[in-house]
This record gives sequence, structure tokens and C-alpha cells, in this order.
Amino acid sequence: MSLLDRAEKALRVHFDQAVGLGAPPRLVEAMRHAVFSGGARIRPQLCLSVAMACGDDQPNLSDAAAVSLELMHCASLVHDDMPAFDDADIRRGRPTVHKVYGEPLALLAGDALIVMAYQVLANACAEHPMRLVGLMQNLCTGVGLPHGIVAGQAWECEPAADLSQYQRAKTGALFVAATCAGALASASDARPWIGLGSNLGEAYQVADDIRDVVMQAAELGKPAGQDQLHERPSVAHQLGLEGALSYFNKLIEQAVDSVPPCSCKDMLKQLVRLEAERLVPRAAIEASGKAAGQATQRQIHAEVTRAST
Repeated sequence: MSLLDRAEKALRVHFDQAVGLGAPPRLVEAMRHAVFSGGARIRPQLCLSVAMACGDDQPNLSDAAAVSLELMHCASLVHDDMPAFDDADIRRGRPTVHKVYGEPLALLAGDALIVMAYQVLANACAEHPMRLVGLMQNLCTGVGLPHGIVAGQAWECEPAADLSQYQRAKTGALFVAATCAGALASASDARPWIGLGSNLGEAYQVADDIRDVVMQAAELGKPAGQDQLHERPSVAHQLGLEGALSYFNKLIEQAVDSVPPCSCKDMLKQLVRLEAERLVPRAAIEASGKAAGQATQRQIHAEVTRAST
């Protein structure tokens, strides 16, 4: 079974168990809409791959740790898409939760997914209570203050934000939580895995900045040009497209080099490189460069025409 298939199966099992019977049907529908919408599941895959590298002696616990991360990520997307933030119409190629179910249910769906993330983790740790504290603290660190994804979102509400600090919180924190969760679920030291999560998480945010500039909404599965529209910090705007691409490639190489010695080292390196190509496809960059070149040629032609008249 592939990592993606394992993550998807675990997500469905734990989601159904946590929902139980008798919950408000439309709330459950809204939560399903948020979670089962074709995401790449990179965070749970990363968690599971590290768990395997650390022995994966309790696969059910590793699955639950992976699921809790994805539920938290999906909850953040629901809230991020709402009118108070991005007011986005689409996510992963489908209408956003608040567009389908309304703002009240979208807010509740995001809240319920956050609670469910902790519920899944707590239930799975019943037979391994000694691992619960570490896993819970790790998830709290990735989500809360001072450097979790909530802080990352809040930096967008400040008059100014340090770009690196903003990126580490908004995206990087949950990637670090993912690598550390895989180790903690397998009763291993999480510290050697922080570098992999940190570098890959920052690369993911840089890629998001690049994609927001060079790709169309249909390719992204969400609105394009949002960083400029909402005046958010962006590497692509700060460094330019070439500088952002160079920085992205540097982070990917650092992520590959930061994989600690383990039996799954080659698999993890391959996962990072495959994700890099998925995040920033060469074809999209080449097409963007070609379009920019054509635009420049048109501008030059227009200026020559004006000068000759």
C-alpha cells in the first residue's frame, strides 16, 4: 500500500469513528466537504514516512498522528477561505465550504475539525499513554502560539511581518509537526527530524508564493493572485520570480540533505524531490517565462511605434 493510500484509508476510518452517530447531518457534510476533496495529503505522508523510518512499531498510532495533522490542516483551510480572510470561492477545484454551506456552518466545521484532530490522537493513544503527552504537545506547537499556524495567519493581520517568521509559522510549523509526529508515534527522538520538516515547510510556502504568481486558478484549484490582492508577504514579490525559484531549489536541497540516517533515507529523499516537482512544475515556470517574454516584446514594439509616430 502506498503512503497516499494508507493516509487516505486512515483518514476515512478515523473520521467516521470520530463523527459517530447522531451528529447534525449538514455539519458532518460540511466537514466531509472540507476533508475529502482530493488533497495531496503531503503532511500525513510525511508523518507516515518518518514513522516507517523509525520502525513504525505501532502503525495504528502513526495513522492517527497522520490523520490529526491532516484534519488540522483542513480546518485551517476552511477558516482561511472565509470572508474574514481570503473570501475564496474555490479550494482544490471545488466550491469552498462557506460557499456551499454558508458561513455559520463553515465556521463550525473548521472548529469541529480542530477538536476532532485532538480526539483522534487521544483515542489512539489509549493503549500508549506515555506517547500521548509528546504527540499532543507537538500538535499544539504546530498549531498554537507563538509560532504555529494560528500565529502565521495572525501575522497577516499585523501592519508588518518578517517574511521568514511569517512563512515558518503559517506553513512550516505543521510540516515540522508532521516529521516530529512520525518519530514520536514510534517512540523515537523527534529532534533529528526537525530540519527536514522546517526546510520542506518553508519550501512549500515559497512554492505557494510562486504558484500564486505564475499559475491560473484552474491549475491551482483556488484563486490566483491572492498575495498581491490581500497585500500578504510573498517571496515572489520580495525576491522576484527568479530569486524565489532559486530560493525554493535551495530549500529543497537542504531538505534532502537534512534527512537523517535511516533505513528509508532514499525513499524520503525521493518523496521530497517528487513533491518539489508537483509544487513547482517546470512546464508552468517555462510557460510563465515565455508569456513574460512575449509581454516584454509587445511593450518594446509599442514603444518603438510611439517613437516613430
